[in-house]
Amino acid sequence: MSASNAKPSAEGNTADRELVIERVFDAPRELVFKAWTKAEHLSRWFFPSGFTMPKCEIDFRPGGVFRFVMRGPDGKDYPFDGSYVEIVEPERIVFQGNIHDVPGQDVMTTVTFSKLEGKTKLTVHQTYAVESDATQGAPIGWSQTLDHLEEYVGR
Repeated sequence: MSASNAKPSAEGNTADRELVIERVFDAPRELVFKAWTKAEHLSRWFFPSGFTMPKCEIDFRPGGVFRFVMRGPDGKDYPFDGSYVEIVEPERIVFQGNIHDVPGQDVMTTVTFSKLEGKTKLTVHQTYAVESDATQGAPIGWSQTLDHLEEYVGR
């Protein structure tokens, strides 16, 4: 797993506002992809440790919208909404979103699913408009979230 989350530069270079995380799952690519496609799946694993997801609405198609509310261990709600830009089953999901309570905090995310010797290599690539507390915590949050996905796909 690799992660990068340095300070943004004045030149607007996105490389310093990017996060890349890779994980290999001992599960078929179709199963790992399917876990991203419906609210009843996402609501069971798509959050960091100690969080829950009391609201999960998705319209899983290009142009479709989603709205998530993650509830933290402190009881505070953390909404995140956006839209699906591209879906190539079972290879790639691209979505753009906005982290609420952080003005201008737009996030572009590409998730790729590759076959790897009977397993699935998942790569999450995010680009942030600005750095914030939410983006600084993203490497840990994604790592914990992918731990939950690993448990959910049962391998």
